[in-house]
Amino acid sequence: MDTLKKLFPGSFGMKDVAKLIITIIVYLVIGVVIGFLLGILAKIPIVNLVVGIVGALVEIYIFAGIVIAVLDFCKILK
Repeated sequence: MDTLKKLFPGSFGMKDVAKLIITIIVYLVIGVVIGFLLGILAKIPIVNLVVGIVGALVEIYIFAGIVIAVLDFCKILK
């Protein structure tokens, strides 16, 4: 659990619905911004593969952060 708290510090401490919604919106905005930047970098042929891998890892991180925030809100994670 300590590792999750270190990797996803914004996903813990969900006490009310407003904080949960704000956390989800922050994750989504970060995902859109990074996706936009990676989309621009993906047009460069040499770094296309690396950008694709980084993009997939960012999507996994954002999805996991949102799931952990919802699980913390529902008091499933201790």
